[in-house]
Amino acid sequence: MKRLFLYIFAFALSVLTSADIKAQALIAEEVTIQQQMEAVEAIALRRMLLNEANTVPSADMYPEWINTRVHFNHALPDSFLIDLRGFVMPTTNTKITDKFGYRPRRKRVHNGLDIKVERTDTIYAAFDGKVRITAYQRRGYGHYVVIRHHNGIETLYAHLSKKLVEANENVKAGDPIGIGGNTGRSSGPHLHFETLLLGKCLDPALLFDFKNQDVTGDFYLYRRPGSKYIENGVVKIAGPEKKYHKVKQGETVGKIAKKYGVEQEMIFKLNKINSRTIIRPGQMLRYQ
Repeated sequence: MKRLFLYIFAFALSVLTSADIKAQALIAEEVTIQQQMEAVEAIALRRMLLNEANTVPSADMYPEWINTRVHFNHALPDSFLIDLRGFVMPTTNTKITDKFGYRPRRKRVHNGLDIKVERTDTIYAAFDGKVRITAYQRRGYGHYVVIRHHNGIETLYAHLSKKLVEANENVKAGDPIGIGGNTGRSSGPHLHFETLLLGKCLDPALLFDFKNQDVTGDFYLYRRPGSKYIENGVVKIAGPEKKYHKVKQGETVGKIAKKYGVEQEMIFKLNKINSRTIIRPGQMLRYQ
């Protein structure tokens, strides 16, 4: 009788042990499935966050995203408030070697500021954004980078000795994007820096104060020349932008003035020339 009891007890114990093992196996399987589901959800979340990071909030402002052309013509709004907070100066150097605007000595328009840098200086992204162009122009910008920023503007960094980013790459303000240099059409190591709104060059000095390593304010309000606005209850008109004409073969100041409906004397005054000055093909003349 005692032997029969021991046999029954051993059998029951083996059944319980088997059931326990099966239960543990089921639990382990459930845990594995749960871990796999969590892993899939984590991957999906990471992808969603990455897609959000790759979406440029200012993209809706622009007609297209291309990795080739720097400047383009697009209708500008009457006004646009540019958020300058969260900036980083593109270089710690403060010496400006050339300003924005028409250069009579070289008879062409300069679309940015030139800042003295050394070939070993690091150049930084001014704001958060996405790299639109990294390219090389032998007779122009040399090695250069264009970044479209979340605040709606684009910045261009030219004459680099080396580019540290690739097109379509997301960057944060202060990220290294290049090394100073003297490539392209350049007479010495410097950073050519442009600020653009919808393809139109703005004077970087309106936004950046390189001397004091700061921006000109938390915000900059751009007004399209000729647009109307109200200030202190008074309707005003934004001042005219500077406009230039590239002289063609056979043209005279008189013909150019007639073409744009301005007085010859105005062209003489704006360009510091007179009726005896000889103008040549390729020369840039300001007419407004």
